[in-house]
Amino acid sequence: MDGKLLLVSNVQDLSPAEVVARYKSLADIERGFKVLKSELEIGPVYYRLPDRIRAHAAICFMALILHRVMRSRLRASHTGLTPERALEQLHRIQHHRVRLNGAPPVSGVSSIQECQSEVLHALRVKKPAASQQLTLL
Repeated sequence: MDGKLLLVSNVQDLSPAEVVARYKSLADIERGFKVLKSELEIGPVYYRLPDRIRAHAAICFMALILHRVMRSRLRASHTGLTPERALEQLHRIQHHRVRLNGAPPVSGVSSIQECQSEVLHALRVKKPAASQQLTLL
């Protein structure tokens, strides 16, 4: 029985298709927890106050949703990139605000490389813009 899986349920009012669908959703949830623990590097955090626990859970949930959206868009664009690799490409894009000698501040965005533009396009995200384009030294 290589490659076969036997699903057994104690819920009698489910059709076989519904049992399979619930199993797949469970597997998807388990994959999500794996992503939270490993790829998103959200380690154990020890909170006692209920509001802080809920806030942490909400942040983890949003991070997981963003990870899935990124994965879906990267797959659809056939880039071959993972969300982790895409973030590695994008982490060097910075917004700068500089004020010299009391002059009004000048804002800008670091130069965006071609590979970063491709990642932004694959993710369907607009290029960051500021009043000036600055170059990192």
